[in-house]
Amino acid sequence: MVHVPKIYTVESVTSGHPDKVCDQISDAILDAALAVDPKSRVAAETMGSHGLLVLGGEITTEAKLDYENIARELYKEIGYEDDIKIITQIVTQSPDIAMGVDTGGAGDQGIMYGYATDETEECLPKGIVLVHNLTKGLENLRKSGVLPWLLPDGKAQITIENDKARIVLVSCQHKESITQEEIRKELIEKLIKPVIGDIEGVEIFVNPTGKFVQGGFEADAGLTGRKIMVDSYGGLIPHGGGAFSGKDPTKVDRSAAYMCRYAAKQMVREGLAKKCLVSVAYAIGHVDPLMVEAINEEGESMTEEIKKRFDFRPRAIIERLNLRRPIYKQTAVYGHFGKPGLPWEEM
Repeated sequence: MVHVPKIYTVESVTSGHPDKVCDQISDAILDAALAVDPKSRVAAETMGSHGLLVLGGEITTEAKLDYENIARELYKEIGYEDDIKIITQIVTQSPDIAMGVDTGGAGDQGIMYGYATDETEECLPKGIVLVHNLTKGLENLRKSGVLPWLLPDGKAQITIENDKARIVLVSCQHKESITQEEIRKELIEKLIKPVIGDIEGVEIFVNPTGKFVQGGFEADAGLTGRKIMVDSYGGLIPHGGGAFSGKDPTKVDRSAAYMCRYAAKQMVREGLAKKCLVSVAYAIGHVDPLMVEAINEEGESMTEEIKKRFDFRPRAIIERLNLRRPIYKQTAVYGHFGKPGLPWEEM
C-alpha cells in the first residue's frame, strides 16, 4: 500500500547550500557537454570545502570544456563573491562500463522509484510543495532585493499533520547587521505567510541557533548527490540510493527514476489511481530491467498496465523523454519533480 503518514516532516535547501552548489556545478558540466555532443557520457562529481572546489569523475565527450570556468561562473551566479581554488581531476569513462552501455544496456545496477499523488496540482505530497516554495521564496527575496540582508545559504523544514502545516522552520544566512528579531518578523510577513497561508496554531522557528552569518563553503563542506531526499520525495517513499545530478541519461539512477515518475504521474492524471508507486531494477550492461512493479494507494498491482504502456529499457527511456538535451541544471535545485517544463512532468 502507498501510504504517507498523517504526520510527517520534509525539508528543502536553497541554491546556496553547499551540497546544492555541488549539484548545480555537476549538472552545469553535464549540460555543457550535452549542448555540444548529445551522446556525451558524463559522471561529474563536485566536492567543496572551505575555499576549495574539487571537480572529479568520468567524462567522455567531443566537447572541449573549460571545467574550471564553468564551476567558477556558476559559483558567482549563485551569489558567492569569495575567490575559490579549483582542482580538476576528470578522466574518460571506463571501457569496461562503456562496453555494456554502447549496446543499450543500463549504465549501472540499482533500484529506482517514482511516485505521484492526486493531493496537489504538482502530483506531490503537500509538504514537499510547500517546503520547496519556502526555500525558493528565500532565494527570490534575496535576488529581487526585497530583503537585501539575505545571503545565499539556507534551509527550510515543515511538519504536516492531517494535511495542515503544524511546524515551520526556516534557517537563512544573513548579514551581520540585521537582528534576529527583524529577521523573524520579515520572514513571517514576506515568506511564511504567503507560502503557508493562515499561521494560527503553527509553531515557527527562524534561525534556531540565534545566528547564521557564516554559510556556504566557509561554514560547511558540500558534495554532489548528498541531498537525494530533497531531490525526490522527502523520504516519504523508498529511495534506491542513487543520486541524480552530474549523470547523463545512460545512468539509470537518473533516467529510470524520471521514467518511474512519468509513469506514476500518468496513472494519477488519468484517474487510474489516487496514488501510484512505480519501481524498477537493473543490472549494469543489461538492456531489459530485472524488475518492474507498480502499486496504487490500496496496494493493488498496476504492474501489467505499466508494463503495457511504458518501455523501461534505457534507450527507450532516453528516446521517449528526449533526455539527450542540456536540461539538467534546472533540476539541481528545489526538487527534480513537480516543476513545469521537464519532460517527465509533461503529460
